[in-house]
Amino acid sequence: MSKVADSIRRGLKQAVAYAEGTADKGRYRVHVPADVDVRAIRTRLDMTQEEFARRFGFSINTLRHWEQGKRRPEGPTRAYLLVIDRAPEVVQKVLRAA
Repeated sequence: MSKVADSIRRGLKQAVAYAEGTADKGRYRVHVPADVDVRAIRTRLDMTQEEFARRFGFSINTLRHWEQGKRRPEGPTRAYLLVIDRAPEVVQKVLRAA
C-alpha cells in the first residue's frame, strides 16, 4: 500500500470518527457541510447513477433518494462524498486495494 493510500485511509477514518462524534474534536478543524449535492458530484465525474453507486459502494436506491431530495446523506457519508468529489481517483484506488 502506498503512503498516499495509507494517508487517505487514515483521513477517512478520522473524518468518520469526527462526524460520529467519537473523535477528540479539540484536535481537528473539520468542516462537513450540512448539504452535499450528490448529483453534481456524480455529473462532474461523468457517471451514471449505477456506475457511481457501484464504484463507491452506495445502494442505487439510496443514491436516487439523495438526488431526488427524499433523503440526505448523514455526517460520515457527507464527509466521504466530499473526498470522492475532491479526489475520486484516490478513493477508487484505495477501494480497489481493499
